[in-house]
Formats: sequence, C-alpha cells, structure tokens
Amino acid sequence: MGTKWAINSLVIKIKKMNPNAVIPKYAKPGDACMDLVAVERWIDDCDNVCLNTGLAMEIPQGFVGLLFPRSSISKTGLRLANCVGVIDSGYRGPIMFKFKQHDDSLFNYKIGDRVGQIMILPYPQIDFLESDELSDTSRGSGGFGSTGE
Repeated sequence: MGTKWAINSLVIKIKKMNPNAVIPKYAKPGDACMDLVAVERWIDDCDNVCLNTGLAMEIPQGFVGLLFPRSSISKTGLRLANCVGVIDSGYRGPIMFKFKQHDDSLFNYKIGDRVGQIMILPYPQIDFLESDELSDTSRGSGGFGSTGE
C-alpha cells in the first residue's frame, strides 16, 4: 500500500498582459510543473534570447515560483541564462525567460512555443544561529564528488 499525502490546492491570481497569453496548466496528472508559452521574442543588448509569456501572477507570501527550462531545450542551442528563475511573492511583472544562445544554427524557440515551466512551492523562513561547532555526519566536509564514483 502506497503512502498517502494530503494534497492542498492553491489558487493564484493570474493576469494576461498580452491577449495571446496562455494560462499555464498541468499537462498530465502528477506533473510538478506547468508549461509557459512565449508571446513575444527579442534579443537584448547582452545577446540573450528573451521570451515573454505575457503573464503576471500574484504568488502568495510564503511561496515562490521557480522557472525551469523544458526538456526540449536539449534540441536547441539555448541555455537558461540564470539556470533557475525565481519569482518572489512581491513581484507583479511579466514572467519572462532569458536564454543564452550557444549556436545560431540550431532550432530556437518561437512565439507560440512552450518555452519553459513553472513550479510554485512553499518555503520556510530561515533564521540562522551562528555556532562554533556543527554536528558530525558520515560525509563530514567532503565536497564535490565525495559521495561516490
């Protein structure tokens, strides 16, 4: 018998800033992220490929929106410029993706394409306690590559 989890729904206000904007939704039951669609595309002064979704949202306090590339990014010459986008609860502007372009000859996302995905998660408020000692673990201070081959 599997573990049962209490699933709560969260209602988030979303605003179309462009009439062609597409409200995100889950593609399949169990998906963690919702796809976002581009409605505008341009190249900025830093040669980033900029894709605007035409959406703004009201993420509640205590939650964060995380923007990730879709797996189809592997078919492009693009890499998400900031690796993971962070949409804080106080932000009300357009949700956009900026990609670094590594190869002009490869397929790039176009207007109407699903260009990224968003996951909305709760997060704890952290208070740090400065200490001269930390507890021991089997890993200790082992860094990069120290947990296996």
